[in-house]
Amino acid sequence: MKILLPVDGSELSLEAVRFAVRMLLAGLHGDAVLANVQEKANLYELLVVHDPERIQRASAEAGLHALVGAQALLDAAGVAYECEVAQGDPAHTIVDIAERFGCDLIVMGARGNSALRSAMLGSVSNEVLHASAVPVVIVKPDALMAVEPE
Repeated sequence: MKILLPVDGSELSLEAVRFAVRMLLAGLHGDAVLANVQEKANLYELLVVHDPERIQRASAEAGLHALVGAQALLDAAGVAYECEVAQGDPAHTIVDIAERFGCDLIVMGARGNSALRSAMLGSVSNEVLHASAVPVVIVKPDALMAVEPE
């Protein structure tokens, strides 16, 4: 089984990775795809920087940086994984990544670093849940205590 783990560097996205690791260590056979989606530059950024390649590099670096904590968790657990940093609308890009990598499951947090955007435009996790052709597990903040082993 291949599990897509969209991460944004937030603690909740790392909790979703921990949840997936617990499933894999409990006997689910599979590997992971870590993904981070950077939104495209806005007009202000383009006007200030004047160099689209520089913006692209900064976006790619930010995406790779957001993956570091999740990579450490998967490395410590001995879980094999691939990484992908993409640009675009987060929800639809996550669904595209799942399709491109042949993922069987998506495990993600309910809210991450873009809480304001989520409140205004609708939750990314909710959009993924409705657009995905594969099952989606949404790790909610309140549910974290219920799944912790004693």
